[in-house]
Amino acid sequence: MSTRWIGRENVRKRLERLDGTQGRTVYADGRATIESESENIVVRPAFGLAHEAEYDRVRVSPLLEAIAEDHVVAVLLVRLGGYAIGVFEGERLVASKVGSRFVKNRHKKGGSSANRFRRRREEQVNDLVREAAEVAARILEPWRDRSEFVALGGDRSAMDAVLAERADLAWLRERSLGRLFTVVEPRQRVLEAFPYDLYSVSVTSSS
Repeated sequence: MSTRWIGRENVRKRLERLDGTQGRTVYADGRATIESESENIVVRPAFGLAHEAEYDRVRVSPLLEAIAEDHVVAVLLVRLGGYAIGVFEGERLVASKVGSRFVKNRHKKGGSSANRFRRRREEQVNDLVREAAEVAARILEPWRDRSEFVALGGDRSAMDAVLAERADLAWLRERSLGRLFTVVEPRQRVLEAFPYDLYSVSVTSSS
């Protein structure tokens, strides 16, 4: 068995041709299990699947409807060195702010110079965390009531530090999709391309 995250349009093209064919489909626990003549797959839409039912055929229309649905999503991407913050209405970026701060790499040698290096690096990290938290609060607070979900990405420890910096960011974790998105470099171009990953679908298949 193998699991991949696949763009929602590609998933639609793959599944819609199977609708009504011989097999079995079970909707339960936020996923659809499809048993067809050619393969068995388990599909989990990015934002969940409320439909629950069993069919004695391959029935994918409820699944495709869930995959096609757009949402308002707040996004916070953080790595040591930068951050990208935004809000998407569907796949349209409607608010954003990107920033960067230099953070030294770790020092491999010992001695007093290493201690000075460590203190300087900690200062740089703290500066980044404070700035990212301040910008996140400013950009995302106006969208707090409308945001259905929150996507968090980047480096987990940096992300945790930013969320812990301000109490008014607690709602971001509460509405998190529960998946830390992989982001190599939080930049504007990365943020603008983010909807592909945001709406990608988990597909586990076996022949």
